[in-house]
Amino acid sequence: MTKKSHESFANILCDYVPLVIFFIFYKFIPSSNPLITATIALVISSLVAILASYLLTKKVAKVALFSAIILTFFGSATIFLHDDIFIKMKPTVVNLTFSIILFYCYFAKKLWLSNLLGSKIQISEKSWLQLSLRFAVFFTFLAILNEIIWRSSSTDFWVQFKVFGMMPISIIFMLSQMPFLMREMEKFEKQ
Repeated sequence: MTKKSHESFANILCDYVPLVIFFIFYKFIPSSNPLITATIALVISSLVAILASYLLTKKVAKVALFSAIILTFFGSATIFLHDDIFIKMKPTVVNLTFSIILFYCYFAKKLWLSNLLGSKIQISEKSWLQLSLRFAVFFTFLAILNEIIWRSSSTDFWVQFKVFGMMPISIIFMLSQMPFLMREMEKFEKQ
């Protein structure tokens, strides 16, 4: 395997495998409290994924590490206090944190997003700031959507949304940014 394929595999490992394990434990493992059982599996699998990612690539993506730390905190609170509110709030906290960072970067003209993705995407500073603003608004939307759903729906519906709703919404958003990125990359190459 090449370095790039190791990094791609590590990203999949950190982003998707714990979520799949969470869903399997919630839906198919008999338990008196399926969300607590699934949360235990989610925390453990996320930590194992981070470790495996490090062993594969000799580094850990900052976003994945941040998410794992927040997950461990909120997951542990859910497990030890037997209160599912914490795991339900975790996506809100993560998305709002990214949103606040990106809004700050936009208004302070900091290129944080460029530092995360810059080696893969070559666009102007102005374009990076525009992309930061778009992602900041999107993360705010995800945080609000998560709050609405967990507060107004059943736990079962929230789990379905977390696994089968947030990911497609995120993919659609990312795909919707591709024309902007392609256009800006083309402009950058012509400079």
